[in-house]
Amino acid sequence: MTLGKGGVGRTSVVAAMASFAAGRGMNTLVMETDPQRPIAASYGQMPGLEPVALRHRLWSLFLGGQESLEDYLGMVVSRSILRAVFASKLYQYFVNAAPALRELTMMGKIYHEIERRPKNKPPWDVIMVDAPASGQALGMVKMPFVAHETFGGGIVGREAGEVARFFRDPRKCAMVLVTTADALALSESLEIYHALEHLQLAIAAVVLNRASPGIFDAEDITRMIARGSRNARLKHADELAEIARADLRRRNKERRALDIIQRQIAAPVARFTEHLDCSGRSLGAALAAELAVFNSGPS
Repeated sequence: MTLGKGGVGRTSVVAAMASFAAGRGMNTLVMETDPQRPIAASYGQMPGLEPVALRHRLWSLFLGGQESLEDYLGMVVSRSILRAVFASKLYQYFVNAAPALRELTMMGKIYHEIERRPKNKPPWDVIMVDAPASGQALGMVKMPFVAHETFGGGIVGREAGEVARFFRDPRKCAMVLVTTADALALSESLEIYHALEHLQLAIAAVVLNRASPGIFDAEDITRMIARGSRNARLKHADELAEIARADLRRRNKERRALDIIQRQIAAPVARFTEHLDCSGRSLGAALAAELAVFNSGPS
């Protein structure tokens, strides 16, 4: 499950990890919480709660709150009663007034796809959950623990307890933090880390996303200025030098961010480069290639 501030590129990171896993022969399921389903949409698909194939060994489904709740109710209530329930205005009011219930069933859906997947269906090797932005994502993650404490030994409490234990098992579940070097994104990432730590959920990795490709160095700037001063025809040398200075400042900011992450979060850090020339599937493929390099390096 990937978590992070809105706008840090969680979806692109999930697309990269999913492409990486599927490319290595793993049956991979992407669970999207964005109603637009951007990963599936990049393959021309718009899945619901049932997995839809995107490419060889890669599937996607939509992890919607109300949809997950209705899917869960379909497991325990007869169809005739269910149709009457869904048509009820009271049910619609209840669903809209109880987001916590939707969050609980979303987490339950993840758990069911792994622990209670029908034996007549092939098991998933890996599931990637593209969680919503940090506040809503933390609400989702916390809900099984809150429900277990609230409902105790009842049916809901026992089910929530099973889901909570699953997410605490590092052999089965990994939390991945996605951030950029932006101060606000970094601050939210540290808040998420401490919230997960409080829940006894370990961070498996941190992705520092949209890092500078590092095109220029200090010597380049010196050469630009020198050549511009010697040759009047190089009219844009000063502008190019300023672009290079901005890139150096950005990389210094990223180094400071990386230092903060490494000092405060005990987890491996993967650095993903910013790719301004691609988006969608092509961006996912470019980041997957970087992930392959990172994965082949020293542990």
